[in-house]
Amino acid sequence: MDAICDDLHAEHAALDAVVANISEEMWTTTTPAEGWDVKDTIVHLIQADVAARLAVDDPEAFVEAKAKMMSGGGLEFFASTNGRTGAEILALWRDERAKMLAAFRSRGPKERIPWFGPDMSTLSFATARLMETWSHGQDIADTVDMPWPATDRLKHVCHIGVTTRGWSYMVRGQEFPGGDVRVELTAPSGEVWTWGPEDAADRITGSAEEFALVATQRRQPSSTALVTEGPLATEWLSIAQAFAGEPTLPDGR
Repeated sequence: MDAICDDLHAEHAALDAVVANISEEMWTTTTPAEGWDVKDTIVHLIQADVAARLAVDDPEAFVEAKAKMMSGGGLEFFASTNGRTGAEILALWRDERAKMLAAFRSRGPKERIPWFGPDMSTLSFATARLMETWSHGQDIADTVDMPWPATDRLKHVCHIGVTTRGWSYMVRGQEFPGGDVRVELTAPSGEVWTWGPEDAADRITGSAEEFALVATQRRQPSSTALVTEGPLATEWLSIAQAFAGEPTLPDGR
């Protein structure tokens, strides 16, 4: 678990650097995520981190808490943040994310952890938390006009994006067409990451960062230089959704 936890820690640190010195006014600036400002975004990460730690440390308590939450509320059930300043929110996030990482490091990578959807392995769980931190970090960086440099940690996000191809159809109630799609992405380091058979007729090629942005619905496919070949690749990219929840489509970025 050390490798993924080290990457998640680095992703936390990158987002921390973006928000550490912003003004209180900036904390309440609306992000591209409809209905959320910067503070709401970090609060969401806090609440999910608290829930994740509980799921790892005390699965039975998490299942009980989840049932109560599902009957009348959202993730706010797991952490009350009302009335806190941006600086107080940041301090709370630092504390809770450290506790979550310690919980992840205490488990083996294949141990099963309950969550709001199907159970996940600890490794998959930590990877999903990295994806969410990175994608919400993009929202905040876009809002406060700060750089959000791409790193090879994006391989985790891209892998989830590729493996959720079937989910992108299922969540929309559409029949999964099957077939193979080759994905060839150039990492920030210049390395090429690949998924799928080399001889597949359908393929997606381009920047790993742009694929991650599309899969997490932070960019429209048309605003990227990603290249698709074949109907399977084109259709998939148009509805790609790497995260759970209701079916959504990218905003106008």
